[in-house]
Amino acid sequence: MAAARRTPYLERLLPCAGWLKRYDRQDLRGDTLAAVIVTIMLIPQSLAYALLAGLPPEVGLYASMLPLIGYALFGSSNALAVGPVAVVSLMTAAAVGEITAVGTPEYAGAALALALLSGVLLVCLGLLRLGFMASLLSHPVISGFITASGLLIAASQLKHIFGIDAGGHTMLDLGRSLAQGIDQTNLPTFAIGVGATIFLFGARARLKPLLMSLGLGPRLADTAAKAAPVAAVLATILLVETFALDAEGVKVVGAIPQGLPPIALPPVDLALWRDLIPAAILISVVGFVESVSVAQTLASKRRERIQPDRELVGLGAANIASAFGGGYPVTGGFARSVVNFDAGARTPLAGVLTAAGIGLTALLLTPLFHQLPKATLAATILVAVLSLVDLGALKRTWVYSKTDFAAMAATIVMVLAAGVEAGIVTGVALSLVLFLTRSARPHMATVGQVPGTQHFRNVKRHDVVTSPYVLSVRVDESLYFANALWLKDRIYDMAVAEPKIRHVVLICSAVNEIDASALEALETLIARLHAAEIEFHLSEVKGPVMDKLKRSDFFGHLTGRVYLSQRDALADLDPATTEVAESGLRPERSAASVTV
Repeated sequence: MAAARRTPYLERLLPCAGWLKRYDRQDLRGDTLAAVIVTIMLIPQSLAYALLAGLPPEVGLYASMLPLIGYALFGSSNALAVGPVAVVSLMTAAAVGEITAVGTPEYAGAALALALLSGVLLVCLGLLRLGFMASLLSHPVISGFITASGLLIAASQLKHIFGIDAGGHTMLDLGRSLAQGIDQTNLPTFAIGVGATIFLFGARARLKPLLMSLGLGPRLADTAAKAAPVAAVLATILLVETFALDAEGVKVVGAIPQGLPPIALPPVDLALWRDLIPAAILISVVGFVESVSVAQTLASKRRERIQPDRELVGLGAANIASAFGGGYPVTGGFARSVVNFDAGARTPLAGVLTAAGIGLTALLLTPLFHQLPKATLAATILVAVLSLVDLGALKRTWVYSKTDFAAMAATIVMVLAAGVEAGIVTGVALSLVLFLTRSARPHMATVGQVPGTQHFRNVKRHDVVTSPYVLSVRVDESLYFANALWLKDRIYDMAVAEPKIRHVVLICSAVNEIDASALEALETLIARLHAAEIEFHLSEVKGPVMDKLKRSDFFGHLTGRVYLSQRDALADLDPATTEVAESGLRPERSAASVTV
């Protein structure tokens, strides 16, 4: 009995304890195959994303080892593949680049500190059960941020494609820098970069169908297509070696240290930490939202579920492991997670096996990458990030919601014009402002009874029966400080506009909360209506809202009653109108019918 009680606690503490005790050979086969495929895909990506972050290429390998193990211990997704991703790499470069120079030991140390701060923050949020915050960032803002970041990342890689020196953290700076150096383009580098880009785009779109037409099975053809970046890496290394293109100005990765990541303590510098905290918060939030959306999508395909609070702890553990393992901030990657899922990963052990594969690469194969052109890695990044760009979402959002479009467009413009941090802050701030604006002026309608039924609908959308003595108002929003005064004045104006009105019924079917400000506003409204000889009533009040009202002195102010349904309210206050409505007759609308 005691052991039975201990097991759930152990699984809550270490989620891996749950799937490990159920692990079997079928799981091992699926995880092993997935690990092999993801390892092949992850090697060039890890090298490329490290360079994008302004770090030596081996740091990308380091960030693809211990973090995978940390996530496997504490994460809840069976398919999420954690490691360096393009957006977080760009955010790391932007944050650390403002503090110290690229290529210095201080730069690498700051990246470690950023990973540690992000990890600690994520773990704290998970322990506080704040996983629900994944829903606080609107999809248009996230979509706009990822689209703009993809464009910015793609632009930042053009310098490697052209083989020129260029830089900048905004699209304008990058464009100006590229224009100034374009006449110094290195032709061999340009040929390698463009060739690799065309090959990778072609492989992504057409290689699998081509291989299947040649007789390969679907799974083998898919695996071969996903290994295209490795083929590009090997082919361009051979080109550089064969024709000594490094002597012609083709920039290569150079020497990559062999061995496993060094276990080191991130710098303990309070001033540095203070400077990095804002970036750590943004990286944590963006990384978590991206990661949890991927994990939920993949889990739903197998009728599984993830736990956002555990995901926070899992991602936090991954970042802490990265900080002590020579890496930089990491999160769940979309492309590699989908590959991991499609390849048959059954449990997080696939990530551990992937870490082992990356470890073997770091131990044995890094000398092979000495002549790897940076243009090839740039092509790898270009193809990866441009798949995230969704400019069509702008049109779809514009058609559906102008306010969401405004938040999305502002995020894109700010990312491109002022950088990633300014863009995400602008998008989040604008989303909050738009939300408050909408909820401060909520939809409110006068309703009437649909003839022949007991249903009540908006008088402007349906042919309904209304009472000349009862004003029935439905508010489609919770009542709180932002809309309390506006609603109070609006309802009062609607009531006194028609001299025959003797009752106002506020339909609360869409009201989930009445805060203290709204409560005071309702009490003031009741007093003003009472002075005008109008009684105020409520209908369809939800249980939790009623519980809160009972804890106040609201019912000492209420001049009317609380009805279970709007039909009960109208039947009690104006039986004649109810009788007419339920008879099925359709009289002319009353002049008291008002819609806002």
